[in-house]
Amino acid sequence: MISWFNTPPAQRALFSVFVSALLVLALCCFCSLLFGAGGLSLHASFQTLLGNGSADAQFTVFHLRATRTLVGLFVGLTLGIAGALMQAVARNPLAEPGLLGVSAGSSLAVAITLALGASTATLTVGVAQFGALLGCLCVLGVARMQSQQNDPIRLVLAGAALSSLLLAITSLLLLFDQRAADEIRFWVTGSVAGRDGSTLFSVLPSMLIAIACILYSAKPLASLALGERVAIGLGHKPQRIRGIVIVAVALLVGGATAIAGPVAFIGLVVPFAARALVGPDIRRTLWLCLPLGPIIVICADVISRLVAQPAEMPLGVLTAIIGAPVLLLIVRSRRMPTL
Repeated sequence: MISWFNTPPAQRALFSVFVSALLVLALCCFCSLLFGAGGLSLHASFQTLLGNGSADAQFTVFHLRATRTLVGLFVGLTLGIAGALMQAVARNPLAEPGLLGVSAGSSLAVAITLALGASTATLTVGVAQFGALLGCLCVLGVARMQSQQNDPIRLVLAGAALSSLLLAITSLLLLFDQRAADEIRFWVTGSVAGRDGSTLFSVLPSMLIAIACILYSAKPLASLALGERVAIGLGHKPQRIRGIVIVAVALLVGGATAIAGPVAFIGLVVPFAARALVGPDIRRTLWLCLPLGPIIVICADVISRLVAQPAEMPLGVLTAIIGAPVLLLIVRSRRMPTL
C-alpha cells in the first residue's frame, strides 16, 4: 500500500485507466458470447454459459461466437497498435493503415494471389503481410517527401489517392476472374464472422517478431517524437527505428487483413482515444491500445449483429461509421500538431 502511494501520479493514472479498460474488455467479451443475430435467445445463451444449454446452443456460443470474439480481440489489438506506430513514425495524427494505403496494399496482394489460383482457405498470411509492407514503404516515401512542409492533410490526400489506385487495380483483377471475385467478396467487406480460429495460430510466429520489434523501438520512438537531433543525441538511429517500425506495422496489418479482411478506421480511432486518456507518450499509448482496440472492434461487432436482425451489418461498414466523425474531429481541430 505504501509503495502504491509512493508511485508517481502519472503511473497511477495509467494503471487505473488500463485496469478499467481491461474490465470493460471483459464485459464486451461477455456480451459477444451472449448476443447474436440468430434464433438463440439471450436467456438460452446465458444458460449455455452456465453449462445448461443444448448441443446446438453450445456449438453456437462456445464455437461460433467464441471464435468470433477471439478473432475480434486479435484484429482490434493488431490494428490499434499498428495505427499508433504509424502515427508515431510519421509524426502525423492522421496516419492510419486504412487511410494511407497499407490495408489496400495488403488487399491487392491477396487479390493477386486469388487470381493466380489460390483460395481463401489456403491463403497464406505472408502474402498479405508482403502487400502491407509495400504499402508502408509507399506511405512513408510520401511522408518523407512532405517532411519539410509537414502537412498532415496533404499526406492523407496522397494516401487516399494511393488507396484508390490499389483498390482500382484489385477491382480490375476481379473483373477478369469470376472465381477469385466469388472468393474475395465475403472477405473484402471486413468481418470477423465465419472466420476459422485455426488461422490465428498461423500468424503467431510473425506476431512474435512484431512484438520484438515493438519492444525494441518503443523507447527510441518516444525520443524521436522530440526530433531527430534529440534522438541522435540520445544514441538512437532514426532510420533504423523507422525500418523496424515499418516491419512491425506490415506484420500486424498483414496478419489482421489476412484473417478478417480490411477493417477501416480502427488504427485511427484507437490511438486517438488512447492519447486523449493518457497523453502523447508512445509507450503509454501502446499499452492502452492493447485493450482499447479489442473493445472497439468487439463492440462494433456486437452492434453489427443487433441493428439488422436477423441479418448482420458488415463490420467494416460500422467501423467506418464510427471512424469518420473521429477523422473529421481531428481535421477540424485547431491544434492538430505533428506527433
